[in-house]
Amino acid sequence: MGYSYSDQAVADLSVSAQSLFDHLDDQGRLGAHMGERSMMMMGGRMTYEFDAAQGRAIGSVIKMGGSFLGIPLSVEEVVVTREPPHRKVWETRGQPRILIIGSHRMGFEITPSGSGVMHLRVFIDYDLPASLFGRIVGRLFAPMYARWCVKRMAMDAARHFSA
Repeated sequence: MGYSYSDQAVADLSVSAQSLFDHLDDQGRLGAHMGERSMMMMGGRMTYEFDAAQGRAIGSVIKMGGSFLGIPLSVEEVVVTREPPHRKVWETRGQPRILIIGSHRMGFEITPSGSGVMHLRVFIDYDLPASLFGRIVGRLFAPMYARWCVKRMAMDAARHFSA
């Protein structure tokens, strides 16, 4: 499926590809920023529910639920690509009930960039929500939200491995 919008964040980390992949392969850790109350979430937060594979296998299901400004939200994602220690991709399944972005695909890629440094690219490809309200709000806030999300994932990994 093609998406209308995309964003990405990158980081170079002095860590092995396998250690970085293992860290990012933990969906709960990778998306921890969604579980924190923040200005970007307008005080709301999302919680995760995982299947038995915990998001660590192709076909594994990741569910998120929560609220944004008191409005109930939910999205179900499925892992579609998992190539340790280089790449993982997951995408929405069904129609997400979220306000800012609609259907989306997210993932990360790890490539060597020399001298034991790994280049991390975290990305999101997305569409605006289907509803008129969602398209209006999405046009205003989706780029900022998408940037925040991928940047937090990359920065959190960089912070973890620099400690």
